Amino acid sequence: MFTTLAMFLTISSAPIATPVADAVPVDVALVLAVDMSGSMDIEEAQVQRLGYVEALRHPDFINAVTAGLNGRIAISYFEWAGSVNETSVINWQLIDDAQDAAILAEHLAARPVFTRRGTSISNAIAFASKLIAASPYDAMRRVVDISGDGPNNLGPPVDPMRNAAVASGIIINGLAILIRPSGGTVSLDRYYADCVIGGPGSFVLPVHQPEDFAVAIRQKLVMEVSGSKTAARIIPVQIAPLTDCMMGEKLRPGFLDRVYPELDK
Repeated sequence: MFTTLAMFLTISSAPIATPVADAVPVDVALVLAVDMSGSMDIEEAQVQRLGYVEALRHPDFINAVTAGLNGRIAISYFEWAGSVNETSVINWQLIDDAQDAAILAEHLAARPVFTRRGTSISNAIAFASKLIAASPYDAMRRVVDISGDGPNNLGPPVDPMRNAAVASGIIINGLAILIRPSGGTVSLDRYYADCVIGGPGSFVLPVHQPEDFAVAIRQKLVMEVSGSKTAARIIPVQIAPLTDCMMGEKLRPGFLDRVYPELDK
């Protein structure tokens, strides 16, 4: 109980990040938070990883980067499940041409692919928020890009974490992986829209088939880099969502015995 409350208080009280003096200006500081939970089989996890590698190499992504006001972006990457796999973290990389993007893609492609237990979107948001706060770049926009194939079922509740991140100026977008039903009371893309994403122009893209990964990831990255949201949906954090944001937790045994004091605030 105290760990959960402490994590929530840490992110909710964190100051809005300010750029370091003489920091390099970028159009966007983008954190890619990639789901590698156990509900993703190894083949799906590999297809997802390949989708990110191909998207980083694609001319549409490079064109979106170079067409920005500054012509460069910063990217950080990590994988998460019930907790964040800190060995998966790729710290901030400056991307301003195809060579930079290719180096990042090769780095990502060379890493082993494996899954872990649990799904904690809230922990992923908290970790991404800390990465953004520590970014050495002066970003016009700060974006967290979360992929996932199920609702939050571990760690703090997701919507207070989302609200705190958005209040600090972060935009959260989502890639809802709908290849296998998650067992929730509503579809995962609706859950992501109501409980996970937030900030001006935030959006969710659904993926229904493994072969759709590469295209969806590329579209998502291009929209995030360019700032053009063809699937835009703005969710004010003060409005209660229509979806039960605790639906993932309620599927776990012992839910009624757990206490979430931050929900009473």
